[in-house]
Amino acid sequence: MSFKHLTINERNKIEVLSKEGYSSIRIAKILGFHHSTISRELKRCDNDYEAVYAQKDKIEKSSSKGRKAKADNNIIKSISEKLHKKCSPEQIENTICKDVVCFKTIYNWIYSAIIDFDISKLRRKGKSRKVKETRGKFNIGKSINKRAKEVNKRNTFDHWELDTVVSSSAKSKACLATFVERKTRFYLALPM
Repeated sequence: MSFKHLTINERNKIEVLSKEGYSSIRIAKILGFHHSTISRELKRCDNDYEAVYAQKDKIEKSSSKGRKAKADNNIIKSISEKLHKKCSPEQIENTICKDVVCFKTIYNWIYSAIIDFDISKLRRKGKSRKVKETRGKFNIGKSINKRAKEVNKRNTFDHWELDTVVSSSAKSKACLATFVERKTRFYLALPM
């Protein structure tokens, strides 16, 4: 079932029809809305329904929807002062911002420029933000999910499975390309 908001024109029609003495059910049938929508709309105004006040009420209530931002001027100012005193966002979270914001939020505020602070002055220099995949990829062949069912049976020769193995050490850039033949299980590893 699709939902649509009432426009100011429809609110004007509701006002005229309600002053004429029509019930909410009859107004709903005329305008093509559910009767509960019209009933709720008529309850927006205390006594007599007026479209202008109902529209203002709708706009006022719509503007207050959504998640409230935790970033107020006091919090941002105190976090900024601590950052300039060489405190890390983790330390700030455990001291002045205990149970208010987490360190990830502080990092996000720095990256989105809500807090005016140079990222290079952070202890980790924002390195945790730039994590990305650096391994090579083979663009030939098929994915394991798309291979033929006969390959899983291992009845025929010449079905190879390829993979890469990368060193976990950040300083070492060691990488191996592994090749495995499915029937004979012949294994070959080549440095890259």
